[in-house]
Amino acid sequence: MSAARPSLRVDEAIAAASLLLPGTSPRLDAELLLAHILDCSRTALFTHPENRLDKAQQARYRALIERRRHGEPLAYLVGTREFWSLQLDVSPAVLVPRPETETLVEAAIELLQPGMMVVDAGTGTGAIALALRSEQDAGRVLATDISHAALAIAHGNARRLDLDVTFVCADWLGVFVAQTLDLVVSNPPYIVAADPHLETDGVAHEPRLALVGGGTDGLDAIRKLVVDAHRCLRSGGWFATEHGYDQAETVRNLLRDSRFTEVHSRTDLAGLERVTLGRRT
Repeated sequence: MSAARPSLRVDEAIAAASLLLPGTSPRLDAELLLAHILDCSRTALFTHPENRLDKAQQARYRALIERRRHGEPLAYLVGTREFWSLQLDVSPAVLVPRPETETLVEAAIELLQPGMMVVDAGTGTGAIALALRSEQDAGRVLATDISHAALAIAHGNARRLDLDVTFVCADWLGVFVAQTLDLVVSNPPYIVAADPHLETDGVAHEPRLALVGGGTDGLDAIRKLVVDAHRCLRSGGWFATEHGYDQAETVRNLLRDSRFTEVHSRTDLAGLERVTLGRRT
């Protein structure tokens, strides 16, 4: 009888998986997935590359690699994503937080003052609201979402991070009365339904409700938010929204048409206009 084939070493497993994975960072994905399986850090993988996987670990690793090969976001496979130095739980019920959304957080932080009433409309994981709350005392921070599943994720993140945010099941700003808010921030859906990007790696597995903005230009959600924000904001209050890289001029015009002033856009790290702000008179 021949001897049983030895199980894979850590470095062998990573090397083999890296050859199978798509995208721009197959080795990083392979390392993160294996660290998740072994419940260790990436550093531990490098420190002990000679450690071997048992049969159960190999089977779980193969299963995750196969799912990643078919485009599932890495964040869904490991169940977490870092945003603003906060480790957030994620699931297929929510959009995976993107680095470019930190541009929106940066812009909002510059506007925060003690005692403000702040709302993150369409919160998803709670990323924006929790990032704002983690920075300084902004008074009261609330966050809305129409999805009960998303709110469960967001509430769990707030509880685990011990950050005081109030979550409300609502369609954008519909539950708020006129002229009661000081700052409204949002990363709403803004992609056109026919955009081929929706079928690319990762994005195809995310909730369409959080991606497709409606209308021929994808901006129907932002149109509704602009109108609602003007109704809900106090005089001098601010509205800030993320949008697509080629939508800034249109969004600026939407804000001006709704009598917002001091309208301007912010660029992300790639130099693209991804956030637009306006102040209610």
